Amino acid sequence: MGTKQLVVLARRNHAEAMRVAAGLTIAGHGVRLIFMHLPVAETAENIEQAETLELCDIEPETTVRGEDLPYLDSAALSMALLHADSVINL
Repeated sequence: MGTKQLVVLARRNHAEAMRVAAGLTIAGHGVRLIFMHLPVAETAENIEQAETLELCDIEPETTVRGEDLPYLDSAALSMALLHADSVINL
């Protein structure tokens, strides 16, 4: 089966996207998590899931300007999607 490079797009539910991204690392896959549309809210659930991401060595990225995360413009997002084996949209 082999290791896959996966991209998780967090469009509607950031906490669920973080859970899914962390879970995908269990199988040894490379995972990129990209937050889209809205800033990530500082809720207890999101903070807890962010801690899980740290344990899984996932550094989230964003398409939202002004966030304290690495920013992806449309060209960088396109390249991330192009190089992914699979894209999961949440």
